[in-house]
Amino acid sequence: MLTREEWLDHDMVALAGLVERGELAPRELLQTAIREIEAQNPRINAVVVTQFEEALDALEAREARGDRPRFRGIPYLIKDLHAPVRGLPLSNGSERFKGTTFDFDSSLVGRLRQAGFGFLGRSASPEFGLTLETDSAAWGRTRNPWDLDRGAGGSSGGAGAAVASGMMPAAHATDSAGSIRIPAAYNGLVGLKPSRALNPFGPHRGDPNFGISHEHAVTVSVRDSAAILDVTAGPDTGAPYFTPRPAEPFEQLIERPPERLRIGLVTTRFDARPVDPVCAEAATLTGRLLADLGHEVGEVMPGFDIAALTDAMIRVLLASLAGLFPGTGALRDEELDGLEPMTRAALRFSRQVSLTEHLQRAAIVNREVRRLAAFFERFDLLLTPASATPPPPHGTLSMRTSDLESFLDRLFELSPFTAAFNASGMPAIVLPVHHTPEGLPVGVQICGRLAEDALVLRIARQVEQARPFRRRPG
Repeated sequence: MLTREEWLDHDMVALAGLVERGELAPRELLQTAIREIEAQNPRINAVVVTQFEEALDALEAREARGDRPRFRGIPYLIKDLHAPVRGLPLSNGSERFKGTTFDFDSSLVGRLRQAGFGFLGRSASPEFGLTLETDSAAWGRTRNPWDLDRGAGGSSGGAGAAVASGMMPAAHATDSAGSIRIPAAYNGLVGLKPSRALNPFGPHRGDPNFGISHEHAVTVSVRDSAAILDVTAGPDTGAPYFTPRPAEPFEQLIERPPERLRIGLVTTRFDARPVDPVCAEAATLTGRLLADLGHEVGEVMPGFDIAALTDAMIRVLLASLAGLFPGTGALRDEELDGLEPMTRAALRFSRQVSLTEHLQRAAIVNREVRRLAAFFERFDLLLTPASATPPPPHGTLSMRTSDLESFLDRLFELSPFTAAFNASGMPAIVLPVHHTPEGLPVGVQICGRLAEDALVLRIARQVEQARPFRRRPG
């Protein structure tokens, strides 16, 4: 096995390279990750379901068949939300649904399995991914490895904390309003939300939350994000729509620096209110770096109504919960047993939404997304802070409240930059470029036109190479 220092010194692509060159056995990768989970997880609480022996046995069977995919033995966690893995329990962060299993892999999971990834378990998620804090009655509180008194973000907080603490180099994550990018920012990682339907979302879902929800990963490097996307991208059978992948692999494309680009810089919220100075500073410093790299960077403000967009989008998203339980009309208290107070409030809201209200909100989303997209007729990319504050203390956005309106207000106070790009479907990546004086990670977000994931990854790689990221706490 690798020592912890050797383990932390390699990203996922480098680890796969050790195996390809015969310098390390793939089994040693899984064993090293298991050791790190056993050592780190008691204080972090990022991994909530494990299947260590099953992963080792699956690798042994693959080796016996002579199957040698590139990422064989690379350890991976699948988030405890919306991602069926054959035989691995999926609770969606809910005490009520603990122990639920499926007899199939999702299309994305199946592609990861075929590429050789070893599934060691599931990472923590809040119930149904409804908050930016990973804390649940089902699994307890996930802690930020950079400061155990602070949250790891959500809803992919378990994935973020697992990677940041060194349990593994990358982990599966999902994003409906920032749930890949906020944990990336809070844990000092790379977090890409790909273009809508670049990654598959079937066969269990046809149109995930009206195109608002996305799947990918949190990683320690840009090339790892690109390499995973090369494995997973492309439509699955029966997909209702898809975004085409480029002819050339993302992992190759990112090694070509982009031409001179026009990049818009935002250092305040989209409604011009200020964010924490260190978050604005991160965006400003990254803008200067990009200018030094030869790009045209200027402060701008896209012309769209962020309040109207996020309010309509989140209510369209919440309305999708209406199908969780059979029947119509108001839900009875006994139907909601075992669910968090905020989940109950969200479910009750979903049952009260009329078709007219839903369609009117969808029309608002369409209107404001098109106004946002018009910005990219003048600029190639948009650079923003990743979040409004550094990682906040635990309890900042708890699911233990039933006041839905205050909860949503607080959610968008903390995360004013991410949800618009779920609504638009555009690619958006968070990069860990900065730190507070206390050493906490601070990220920026870079967004591009729909289907221009390669360009977003190329500029991210250019930033990473010019100013390498500090990968781990300490």
